[in-house]
Amino acid sequence: MNFPATMRALQQTSLDGPQDMRLITDAPVPVPGRGEVLVRVLAAGVNFADLSRACGTFGNGPQPPYLAGFEAAGEVVAVGEAVTGLPPGTRVAGVGEGAFAEYFVLPAAAAMPVPAGWSAEQALGLVVNRPTALAALKPLGRVAAGQTVLVHAAAGATGQAAVTLAKHYGATVIGTASTGKHDTVLALGADHVLDSRGGHLAADVLRLTGGAGVDLVLESVGGPGFAASLAAAKPVTGRVVVYGLAGGEASLTNWELVYRYPVQVIGLNIGTLIRSAPGMFGELMGELSALVAAGVLAPARPVTYALADGPAALAELAARTTTGKLALLP
Repeated sequence: MNFPATMRALQQTSLDGPQDMRLITDAPVPVPGRGEVLVRVLAAGVNFADLSRACGTFGNGPQPPYLAGFEAAGEVVAVGEAVTGLPPGTRVAGVGEGAFAEYFVLPAAAAMPVPAGWSAEQALGLVVNRPTALAALKPLGRVAAGQTVLVHAAAGATGQAAVTLAKHYGATVIGTASTGKHDTVLALGADHVLDSRGGHLAADVLRLTGGAGVDLVLESVGGPGFAASLAAAKPVTGRVVVYGLAGGEASLTNWELVYRYPVQVIGLNIGTLIRSAPGMFGELMGELSALVAAGVLAPARPVTYALADGPAALAELAARTTTGKLALLP
């Protein structure tokens, strides 16, 4: 396939936030190296990690100026050395640097085929949000039928997947969301929805669980709400899987773990899981594929923006005014 030498892309120029992200028109089209494929981007996923990167709070994040974005789906247009099974024309989704662009490079081993009948934008989330939700629930959170799960940001892309999957595995689900998003969370099958800005989260969870607390908390908020998540979990057996910090950092001392919050706290970063536990990740993706094939996880229905509107999409994400998955269309 033919492709140009330069492309449109969003470049982050500072660590002061997405307002310093700008559209450039002369970014070099990357060349796939050994074991890599070049993908023409049809849709790029917008994630909270993009905000963290733009604000300099993402661990070992890129330094400006850099091409923003890391999740996209599209069509393979060229392959590097030692790549087999992904001929040009193959539609894939995956994670690589510089996804907010017309082309990006993806490790061939991490390229996930877009399910038959799905568009590229519908496949967004298959390599970030849904694996994160599944990892938090199953291998790390050890969810089981009859347990109760608290899902923060339940109207977001990862939160919606978590609600759907937790119900599939037989759990009772308590979601949190701003009041205008409660109907969305209930429509996913959640048993209860609490106001994420109500200020009495732990007390409300204890009320709903007869004072027992929940078996598993999927914690993506951080900040002042982190303590409420810890207090909402069952003592000793309760698990709190931490995979986000949208509300900022929060501290936890060994004294608090022994005397105030005697719960199991588990950290999750999907990139670290891929690198450090590839066998677990492989099993995870196998189960995810089976869930897609069985219709448990339907195609995503992202809210779409033009590539040039990426900064606005990130600003809306930061303001918590969005619901579900967001996508940029080059």
